Amino acid sequence: MNTFFCSFATMYHNIFHKISSMVMALLVFLSTVSFTLEKHFCGDTLIDVAIFSHADTCGMNMDTLTKLSPEKKSCCKNEVEIIKGQDQLNKASFEDLQVQKQFFLTSLLYSYINLFKGKPSQVYPHKNYSPPHLVANIQVLNQVFII
Repeated sequence: MNTFFCSFATMYHNIFHKISSMVMALLVFLSTVSFTLEKHFCGDTLIDVAIFSHADTCGMNMDTLTKLSPEKKSCCKNEVEIIKGQDQLNKASFEDLQVQKQFFLTSLLYSYINLFKGKPSQVYPHKNYSPPHLVANIQVLNQVFII
């Protein structure tokens, strides 16, 4: 039962470690990605929104009309939003800490390293031993009893 619990806890510890590593890597990736959000409006109506590409137009080509008659303004407009990601990551190392903090972290890690290890399983030398099959009860055959 104890070995089952230890293997069960170890399995969940490994799974939790992998999931947390993936979440942290995804968080770093998403914080450093930059992208462009482009919107096309026709009047006050939003026609299309596009990420990483150009937004589709509403089909009205107002550029040719404004060339012919410059007093008319185009009812269509494009808005572009650039969302910049983080481009500098702060990498801290153990050597950047003060000596007292290094000593404290090292002693804390050393003292608590064995807290989460399971106890060693006891060895039973006769665990898988099966006694020999008795063909006849020798005490009854010889009529020898302890009184």
